[in-house]
Amino acid sequence: MELKDIPITNLIPQRPPFVMVDRVLSCDMTDAVTEFVVREDNIFLDDMTLAPTGIIENIAQSCAARMGCINMQEKESVKLGFIGDIRNCQILRRPKCHEKLTTYVNIIEDIFNLTLASVTVKIDDEVISTARIKIALTDMAATNQAQPEN
Repeated sequence: MELKDIPITNLIPQRPPFVMVDRVLSCDMTDAVTEFVVREDNIFLDDMTLAPTGIIENIAQSCAARMGCINMQEKESVKLGFIGDIRNCQILRRPKCHEKLTTYVNIIEDIFNLTLASVTVKIDDEVISTARIKIALTDMAATNQAQPEN
Protein backbone atom coordinates (compact mmCIF):
# COMPACT_ATOMS: atom_id res chain seq x y z
CA MET A 1 0.00 0.00 0.00
CA GLU A 2 1.33 3.42 -0.94
CA LEU A 3 1.66 6.08 1.75
CA LYS A 4 -0.95 8.33 0.11
CA ASP A 5 -3.48 5.45 0.27
CA ILE A 6 -3.23 4.95 4.06
CA PRO A 7 -6.36 6.33 5.75
CA ILE A 8 -5.30 9.49 7.59
CA THR A 9 -7.17 8.39 10.72
CA ASN A 10 -4.65 5.51 10.98
CA LEU A 11 -1.88 8.11 11.36
CA ILE A 12 -3.36 10.85 13.56
CA PRO A 13 -5.43 10.77 16.76
CA GLN A 14 -8.01 13.33 15.55
CA ARG A 15 -11.39 12.20 14.28
CA PRO A 16 -14.00 13.87 12.04
CA PRO A 17 -15.07 16.60 11.99
CA PHE A 18 -11.71 17.72 13.40
CA VAL A 19 -9.46 16.12 10.74
CA MET A 20 -7.45 18.77 8.89
CA VAL A 21 -5.23 16.51 6.72
CA ASP A 22 -6.49 14.29 3.90
CA ARG A 23 -3.38 12.29 3.11
CA VAL A 24 0.37 12.03 3.46
CA LEU A 25 2.32 12.31 0.22
CA SER A 26 5.79 11.64 1.64
CA CYS A 27 7.38 11.05 5.01
CA ASP A 28 10.75 10.25 6.51
CA MET A 29 12.69 11.07 9.66
CA THR A 30 13.31 14.70 8.64
CA ASP A 31 10.50 15.71 6.28
CA ALA A 32 6.86 15.13 5.46
CA VAL A 33 4.38 16.48 2.94
CA THR A 34 0.60 16.38 3.40
CA GLU A 35 -2.45 17.50 1.43
CA PHE A 36 -5.75 18.91 2.57
CA VAL A 37 -8.71 20.21 0.57
CA VAL A 38 -10.85 22.86 2.28
CA ARG A 39 -14.44 21.61 2.10
CA GLU A 40 -17.76 23.37 2.64
CA ASP A 41 -18.49 21.39 5.82
CA ASN A 42 -15.19 22.29 7.53
CA ILE A 43 -15.71 23.37 11.14
CA PHE A 44 -13.10 26.14 10.72
CA LEU A 45 -14.77 27.66 7.66
CA ASP A 46 -15.67 31.33 8.06
CA ASP A 47 -17.31 33.17 5.15
CA MET A 48 -16.13 30.41 2.76
CA THR A 49 -12.47 30.77 3.82
CA LEU A 50 -10.46 28.74 6.31
CA ALA A 51 -9.97 30.56 9.61
CA PRO A 52 -6.41 31.01 10.95
CA THR A 53 -7.11 28.36 13.62
CA GLY A 54 -7.82 25.86 10.83
CA ILE A 55 -4.46 26.61 9.21
CA ILE A 56 -2.68 26.17 12.55
CA GLU A 57 -4.53 22.89 13.12
CA ASN A 58 -3.47 21.72 9.64
CA ILE A 59 0.14 22.51 10.58
CA ALA A 60 -0.12 20.57 13.86
CA GLN A 61 -1.88 17.59 12.26
CA SER A 62 0.69 17.47 9.44
CA CYS A 63 3.38 17.10 12.12
CA ALA A 64 1.25 14.43 13.83
CA ALA A 65 0.80 12.57 10.53
CA ARG A 66 4.59 12.47 10.10
CA MET A 67 4.97 10.95 13.55
CA GLY A 68 2.11 8.53 12.82
CA CYS A 69 3.95 7.34 9.70
CA ILE A 70 7.09 6.76 11.74
CA ASN A 71 5.09 4.94 14.42
CA MET A 72 3.51 2.75 11.73
CA GLN A 73 6.91 1.94 10.19
CA GLU A 74 8.15 0.94 13.64
CA LYS A 75 4.95 -1.07 14.22
CA GLU A 76 3.96 1.09 17.19
CA SER A 77 0.65 2.74 18.05
CA VAL A 78 0.09 6.36 17.09
CA LYS A 79 1.23 8.53 20.00
CA LEU A 80 -0.56 11.57 21.39
CA GLY A 81 1.21 14.86 20.92
CA PHE A 82 0.57 18.32 22.30
CA ILE A 83 1.50 21.69 20.85
CA GLY A 84 4.16 23.10 23.14
CA ASP A 85 4.85 26.30 21.25
CA ILE A 86 4.20 28.06 17.96
CA ARG A 87 6.55 30.83 16.90
CA ASN A 88 6.96 33.10 13.92
CA CYS A 89 3.56 32.05 12.60
CA GLN A 90 2.62 34.02 9.53
CA ILE A 91 -0.69 33.60 7.78
CA LEU A 92 -0.32 35.45 4.51
CA ARG A 93 -3.68 34.48 3.08
CA ARG A 94 -6.71 32.46 4.12
CA PRO A 95 -7.53 29.51 1.83
CA LYS A 96 -10.85 29.54 0.03
CA CYS A 97 -13.28 26.67 -0.03
CA HIS A 98 -12.14 23.89 -2.43
CA GLU A 99 -8.50 25.01 -2.47
CA LYS A 100 -5.85 22.36 -1.80
CA LEU A 101 -3.22 23.01 0.87
CA THR A 102 0.12 21.26 0.58
CA THR A 103 1.95 21.35 3.90
CA TYR A 104 5.71 20.82 4.12
CA VAL A 105 7.14 19.76 7.48
CA ASN A 106 10.89 19.96 8.05
CA ILE A 107 12.26 18.69 11.35
CA ILE A 108 14.82 21.02 12.90
CA GLU A 109 15.39 19.00 16.09
CA ASP A 110 14.04 15.78 17.52
CA ILE A 111 15.21 15.40 21.11
CA PHE A 112 13.66 12.84 23.47
CA ASN A 113 9.90 13.51 23.30
CA LEU A 114 10.19 17.03 21.86
CA THR A 115 10.10 17.86 18.17
CA LEU A 116 10.82 21.29 16.66
CA ALA A 117 9.67 21.71 13.08
CA SER A 118 9.61 24.41 10.45
CA VAL A 119 6.38 24.24 8.45
CA THR A 120 5.34 25.87 5.17
CA VAL A 121 1.80 25.72 3.78
CA LYS A 122 1.29 26.33 0.07
CA ILE A 123 -1.54 26.49 -2.41
CA ASP A 124 0.04 25.56 -5.72
CA ASP A 125 3.32 27.56 -5.64
CA GLU A 126 2.00 30.31 -3.35
CA VAL A 127 3.17 30.27 0.27
CA ILE A 128 0.16 31.07 2.44
CA SER A 129 1.58 30.30 5.89
CA THR A 130 4.83 29.56 7.71
CA ALA A 131 5.54 28.67 11.32
CA ARG A 132 7.85 26.96 13.75
CA ILE A 133 6.08 24.50 15.98
CA LYS A 134 7.25 22.54 19.02
CA ILE A 135 5.39 19.33 19.80
CA ALA A 136 5.68 17.26 22.96
CA LEU A 137 4.94 13.57 22.46
CA THR A 138 3.56 11.36 25.20
CA ASP A 139 4.14 7.66 25.64
CA MET A 140 0.36 7.20 25.59
CA ALA A 141 -1.21 5.75 22.49
CA ALA A 142 -4.16 7.57 20.97
CA THR A 143 -7.49 5.85 21.57
CA ASN A 144 -9.98 4.76 18.89
CA GLN A 145 -7.31 4.12 16.29
CA ALA A 146 -6.63 1.30 13.91
CA GLN A 147 -3.91 -1.03 15.15
CA PRO A 148 -0.62 -1.19 13.25
CA GLU A 149 -0.29 -4.02 10.76
CA ASN A 150 2.17 -6.76 11.73
